[in-house]
Amino acid sequence: MNQSPAVAFPAAGRIAFIKASWHSEIVDQSLKGFLAALERLGVDPSRVDVFSVPGAFEIPLHAQRLARSGNYLAVVGAALVVDGGIYRHDFVAPAVVEALMRVQLDTDVPAFSVVLTPHHFHEHDEHQRYYYGHFVTKGEEAANAVVQTVSSLAALPA
Repeated sequence: MNQSPAVAFPAAGRIAFIKASWHSEIVDQSLKGFLAALERLGVDPSRVDVFSVPGAFEIPLHAQRLARSGNYLAVVGAALVVDGGIYRHDFVAPAVVEALMRVQLDTDVPAFSVVLTPHHFHEHDEHQRYYYGHFVTKGEEAANAVVQTVSSLAALPA
């Protein structure tokens, strides 16, 4: 994983991190990984504003409003959408990811997804441990993507 952007990350501007409250003990790990990776990449983690929403489905509207505010260089959404046996995950996760894509295309503010839908998630110790670590990694990957994308966009002509 390349951790050095091609150009410098802007010295000013904030990053919005929107996290779902469902399965917060796991989802919060992505924020920890995100903040730690930003610091390693030379971006002050205090530049991140954190917003909590009930679930994944609420992320896109918050992302759109935050992106349109003009206060953010990037918006990140994080959630765990589980297969609860009623196929909710089949439409929630794709709807959220597609909406985040639309947010970035409509607002010109990059939007990133740490909205994950594992197959066969069960709330037992083995899965809890695995997804704690997995969400830390995905948060780190999102931080790297934010730094690289924001840096490369800053270098493009307006």
